[in-house]
Amino acid sequence: MLNIHPVPAFRDNYIWVIHNQDYAAVVDPGVASPVIDYLQAEKLQLCAILITHHHSDHTGGITELTQSFNVPVYGPRNESIAGVTHLQREDDSIQLKEIALDLSVMDIPGHTHGHIAYYGSKPFAMVFCGDTLFSCGCGRIFEGDAAQMYQSLQKLCQLPGKTRIYCTHEYTLGNINFARRVDPENHKLIELEIAVQQLRQHNIPTLPTLLSLEKAVNPFLRCDQPALINSAQQHAIMPLSDPSSVFSILREWKNNF
Repeated sequence: MLNIHPVPAFRDNYIWVIHNQDYAAVVDPGVASPVIDYLQAEKLQLCAILITHHHSDHTGGITELTQSFNVPVYGPRNESIAGVTHLQREDDSIQLKEIALDLSVMDIPGHTHGHIAYYGSKPFAMVFCGDTLFSCGCGRIFEGDAAQMYQSLQKLCQLPGKTRIYCTHEYTLGNINFARRVDPENHKLIELEIAVQQLRQHNIPTLPTLLSLEKAVNPFLRCDQPALINSAQQHAIMPLSDPSSVFSILREWKNNF
């Protein structure tokens, strides 16, 4: 039985621990101590570390973890990250035999130049997408450009609708506030806001989310929809000719929201 557990870190990070009864892989450990505490509490042996991009809140725990556990560290080929032992790029595959999990790698640049995601289809569809796609939002564009980020999100949209999205920050409620501003008549978004508020009142994670839900509520995945085009055009005070341009305006708007 495969379990995926969020270990909270810093102010709003989640470090995902993928495990069965005996072994675990960890995704984006920005700090080691809460991961080690969880492994010890659950009597788990670490078998691998997966890194999506180079930001320190995703990589800061690598050194301490590898001092305690002699495990492979997978990470993006196009970024320089201390401690990564297995460089990954688009269509590479990873077999984590200890937890019976096979993953394929996707290049999803934009947030950073070399950002990658890890997709698995069994025992259920899942993607660990770091800071690219969030629930009701997307990552800031630090190193790529808007067109690049838009294409990365479109690539993630090609995954099955039942795919569980394991992103790495609890940004959902704030993202919904912006989504409601740009897409105020979206009834599914209104319903989601109520559900998310209830979860956060009890300090329950809002993640993972489902790709099928994100396609219905996430403004950055709906840049071809009339409501979002109209909002972006009104904000930009200019006509916008294609979804990528709409995305660019929405991302800039969100930066200053």
